[in-house]
Amino acid sequence: MSERDNRHVLVTGGCGFIGCNLADRLADRGDRVLVLDNLARAGVRENAQWLKSRHGDRITIAVADIRDPIPVIDAVREARAVLHLAAQVAVTDSVSDPAADFEINARGTLNVLEAVRLHNSAAPVIFASTNKVYGRLIEDSEIALRGRRYTPVSDLLSGGISESAPLDFYSPYGCSKGTADQYVHDYSRVFGLQTAVMRMSCIYGPRQFGTEDQGWIAHFLLSAIRGNPLTIYGDGKQVRDALHVSDAVNAWLAALDHIALARGRVFNLGGGPANAVSLLELIDRITELTGRTVTYRFADWRPGDQPWYVTDTQALTAALGWTPQVSLAEGLRSLHTWLDSRFGSQDRSEALA
Repeated sequence: MSERDNRHVLVTGGCGFIGCNLADRLADRGDRVLVLDNLARAGVRENAQWLKSRHGDRITIAVADIRDPIPVIDAVREARAVLHLAAQVAVTDSVSDPAADFEINARGTLNVLEAVRLHNSAAPVIFASTNKVYGRLIEDSEIALRGRRYTPVSDLLSGGISESAPLDFYSPYGCSKGTADQYVHDYSRVFGLQTAVMRMSCIYGPRQFGTEDQGWIAHFLLSAIRGNPLTIYGDGKQVRDALHVSDAVNAWLAALDHIALARGRVFNLGGGPANAVSLLELIDRITELTGRTVTYRFADWRPGDQPWYVTDTQALTAALGWTPQVSLAEGLRSLHTWLDSRFGSQDRSEALA
């Protein structure tokens, strides 16, 4: 390995759920990793300790905020590549504080891009975008109820949503992430940077500290483990395609390792039709998996909620040969095992105290 190849891979937000799984896999395969994270979210300090305990000096953690351009420049300057996942991730928080949401997601991403453009323009940049850039996608008249899930009326959507779907930012979060998404894409066209965008849908798996606002599969499972009631926003028949984090990491590393094929591209990244599930169907699966009845109540739909979103992954498969490997059933078992080992014994001990 040459001296240049031995430079660190920068992972912004690398103590978050997807970021720490990426950092872990990079270190496992021998890469040096610099994680930049402000350690503000629940669970990220634990993920930081987990990374350091597994990899020691191979992973360096810099506590900084992407809204501050100076530490971003310092981290980017000597990086071999930049995997940009640092973000404000909750639609609800974006509605309550749109300015902070914009500063983190839009301005923070621009800080990263400018640091690369001005100080390390050869470094590839891969960006964590979201399916929320497509907005609500389809009207109520364009969906039908079949069993406990919505499905599109048109057979043209049977394979999912492709990258050709029109953008329609909805909610401050959708606007800020959509702005960042387009900046990342445009910095490849205008400035020649090696960028790729991953528009992700419902990634789940170990190291995810799910909450009501973000990481809904982990939140649902954790609620079952703890015996807590759920609040379902909408009617529970809305559909998402779920992708296990190990498959998401495979896609990110495929884009990084084959950046000549991925540069300038935007990819939808999700589990596809085979891993699509409605909220109510997931509750049924969780009940079967855990043997525990999940109680829930309904509340109003939230801004930008999509009644149906399933990813068409054909572009990613054609470009990089990537396909999901982990079924929803297998992935749920792996997440349940981790959540139960991390929280189940703790909750049982508290119940006995």
